[in-house]
Amino acid sequence: MRPWRRAASAAIALSALALALSAEPASAGPEDQPFTFAVIGDIPYGDAQVAEFPKVVAQINADPDVQLVGHLGDIKSGSSVCSDEYVQLIRSEFDKFKDPLVYTPGDNEWTDCHRPSAGPYNPLERLAAIRRVFFPRPGWTLGQDSVRVASGVGYPENVTYRRAGVAFAAVHIVGSNNGMAPWTGNTAPTPEQAAEVKGRTAAAVQSIHDTFDKARRNHNKAVALLTQADMFDPTITDPAFADYDAFQPIVRTIAEESARFSGPVYLFNGDSHAYNSDKPLDTGSKWLSFYGIRTAAPNLSRVTVDGSGNGTNYLKVTVHPGSEQVLTWTRVPFAF
Repeated sequence: MRPWRRAASAAIALSALALALSAEPASAGPEDQPFTFAVIGDIPYGDAQVAEFPKVVAQINADPDVQLVGHLGDIKSGSSVCSDEYVQLIRSEFDKFKDPLVYTPGDNEWTDCHRPSAGPYNPLERLAAIRRVFFPRPGWTLGQDSVRVASGVGYPENVTYRRAGVAFAAVHIVGSNNGMAPWTGNTAPTPEQAAEVKGRTAAAVQSIHDTFDKARRNHNKAVALLTQADMFDPTITDPAFADYDAFQPIVRTIAEESARFSGPVYLFNGDSHAYNSDKPLDTGSKWLSFYGIRTAAPNLSRVTVDGSGNGTNYLKVTVHPGSEQVLTWTRVPFAF
């Protein structure tokens, strides 16, 4: 998408300055010790899951191995109302996590709030509300045991941290073509909508570059990215580029940086609701030509977590510093 390159430079410079001013804290705990974290996404959806969400929190809290929790966005269904009351309800549930909680927003809680069934609201106003409620202290995680992370001014939801020799980044990339899907009553993005997507995409690209740069400087064993959007949805048999073109600069950045990185790279995402593990940018993948990528990245492994109607488990991920694979994971069923 050529206009991205022309429009993004100012936002990239701002993001780079912000990240430079936010010193990333050192890794917590010994670099050579295993580190386990839980990942969930696209939950809670609907009244039944909202009612059961405290049990989700309690079960993860009770897992003695888990040291951090990642939520990959979509804290509600796309057709439910995007009210302040609901956002505050989920924030109050997030506050019950005992471990640090890293949350990256999804499209359902702001991008798609233009839908009549969702309010309707102005998505940009909802984005401001999400940042106000969930990111009141930039540079700190949610959860009762809040810890320092690196974040940028203007995009506090883009955070980086390091654990057990792995460089992590939670990057704000959402479904609905990264927020470019036209709002209700429009056939094309509004100027305000397009400007938001351009700035956020530039910040995301810079955050990914910076994460890999730090990983190389620190001799990290692996890189792990956490996003909401499924940019390689296997459930779509004949994807149209017009529905994915806003992801192109991000996918190209991930491909280029992964190909240059000597260790494994992991991408955790939600959005498509069904567990999947694959290598979307490996040699021969259809996504290489789809996104116009010339160099494959066989070291990139992608994992989609279960969500929505499949939201019956959490992903338990362990870092093994001494292993060539570095990360392993298993799905843990909810016991209720």
